[in-house]
Amino acid sequence: MTVIQNNLTEKNKQYASTFTKGDLALPPAKKYAVVTCMDARIDPAAAYGIDLGDAHVIRNAGGNAKDALRSLIISEQLLGTKEILLIKHTGCGMLTFKNEDAHTVVQKQLGDAAVKELGGLDFQPFPDLEQGVRDDVAFLNNSAAIPDDVAVSGWVYEVETGKVRAVN
Repeated sequence: MTVIQNNLTEKNKQYASTFTKGDLALPPAKKYAVVTCMDARIDPAAAYGIDLGDAHVIRNAGGNAKDALRSLIISEQLLGTKEILLIKHTGCGMLTFKNEDAHTVVQKQLGDAAVKELGGLDFQPFPDLEQGVRDDVAFLNNSAAIPDDVAVSGWVYEVETGKVRAVN
């Protein structure tokens, strides 16, 4: 086992030894979903006040709505959520490159087979944080796959301060 795998098993033993919430219901108790970035500096439960069983937390590079759509449909249509909080953050890596840059790196480091497998994949970087939030909120609000009665709001989490702010 690797060091990381050993850490997983040891920390899980500690966690499981006092675990008492195995009877939580499958649907999220507070009927909402959070789309946020996979950035390791973000602890969604602590930063956004989410207790175990409260909400679905969907994480991907950039807190991207298009990438999260499949999970959001499952969350709403099969598990009853009625609200989406889309939360991007300051200092996001998705602000630092363009699609062409990512494709060039893949070509250089992984070769032609990887480029072919990507098939022109849009990495969905964004040059402006607040506009990225607005664009993703608009995408969700305009999506036929997101019902009109689902509330969608956009936020920025500041990694420097731990604060969130609404984006209109």
